[in-house]
Amino acid sequence: MNNPAQLPGGRGMVSMGAAVTLIAAGGILRFTVATTSTHGLNVHVVGLILILAGLLGLVLSLLIWVLLNRRRNRPAGDGRAAPPTPQRFPQDQAPG
Repeated sequence: MNNPAQLPGGRGMVSMGAAVTLIAAGGILRFTVATTSTHGLNVHVVGLILILAGLLGLVLSLLIWVLLNRRRNRPAGDGRAAPPTPQRFPQDQAPG
């Protein structure tokens, strides 16, 4: 299945799964890890940064996905559908 969130040049964006993973990892670091001493590294701040990065990635992923699907499902031309053309099959033709 093709990834609909492709940037020009073939580079992919952060997928929704990666964004949810960042949010989950950030939540674990922010709310469940009890720290006593980390010598300059605040694990709770790192968790908050991961949560925010995951939320930003999720919003951007959904936004790009919606915009690409809207463009893909737009009818061609002026928006009016052309009348259907009758199809002819060999069994429909008179013997000649």
